[in-house]
This record gives sequence, C-alpha cells and structure tokens, in this order.
Amino acid sequence: MFFPPIPLIRKHHIIKKLSEHGAFAPDSAVTFSDAGIINPDGFRGVTKKLLRSGELVSCLDGRYYIGK
Repeated sequence: MFFPPIPLIRKHHIIKKLSEHGAFAPDSAVTFSDAGIINPDGFRGVTKKLLRSGELVSCLDGRYYIGK
C-alpha cells in the first residue's frame, strides 16, 4: 500500500513560500496566510516538528520565519 509523503510535501511548501516572501529574520517574518500557504491551519503536526527542529521559528504574534 502506498501512502503519499504529505508531511514532506507540506514541509517543502512551507519553506518555499516563506523563502519567496523573504522571511529569514524576525523583522521579515510573515503569517502563513500572508505567505500564501494553502490551508494555513492544517497539518499542525508538521508545523510543530519544524518548530522543534529549528527549521522554522515562531514570533509571538503568529508570524514565522526560516530558522536554519
């Protein structure tokens, strides 16, 4: 049985969209909605994993930027 790699696809989508918007530091951080991320409230497990690994950094106001 084949399961599509949805978490990996989601990770790449988030990183790509934040990169396109130049979100590499706290002053350039954007919300998922502003970055154009599809279904910004979906796949919270992927977002949490990216935050734990440091690949994604969260500002206190709901904005994110790329950490590593």
